[in-house]
Amino acid sequence: RSMDVKAKRLRREGYVTGNVFGKKIQGSIPVKMEKKDVDRLLKTETKGGQIMLDVEGEVYDVLIKEVDYDANQVVEIDFQALVSNEKVHSVAEIIFENHDKVEAGVLQEVLKEVSYRALPAALVEKVKVDVGEMEIGDTIRVKDLSIAKDKDIDILTDLEAVVATVTAVHNNVPETDEEADAEEAK
Repeated sequence: RSMDVKAKRLRREGYVTGNVFGKKIQGSIPVKMEKKDVDRLLKTETKGGQIMLDVEGEVYDVLIKEVDYDANQVVEIDFQALVSNEKVHSVAEIIFENHDKVEAGVLQEVLKEVSYRALPAALVEKVKVDVGEMEIGDTIRVKDLSIAKDKDIDILTDLEAVVATVTAVHNNVPETDEEADAEEAK
């Protein structure tokens, strides 16, 4: 995009602004994207996602580095151009599966993403965690995730950090007035 036009004005006109930066790019490349295209992209990709970005005919292999919102509307996206033989810092979103199968206790989802470094070919956007077999007292830590076992990925988040845990329900609140009276009578 031309730097003659202010980002605020472009946003009012229905564009999302952003920058493409990377080791082989002098400074950064300011870009503008149609809001509808960005909304479509963000339905399938998130921060940490790897896409091919066409900037005026030149295609870059990029990582979605940062997505900035204002009042639930995307206003800016930053992209990091990748170099095939250079590790980059990224995050993988943790996706919890089978919550409904946790019958005893309360599932607490502690971590939402894992920070790591990897070559572009080894980048991971999402890590699925099946919590369906968890019981009271069970804990999943970063070291237990599939991403932590991948030799091509250097985990930056503490390996002992808790991802999810199941705790006992502690609030035994009587449901009716009769039950409350019976409790008080004891």
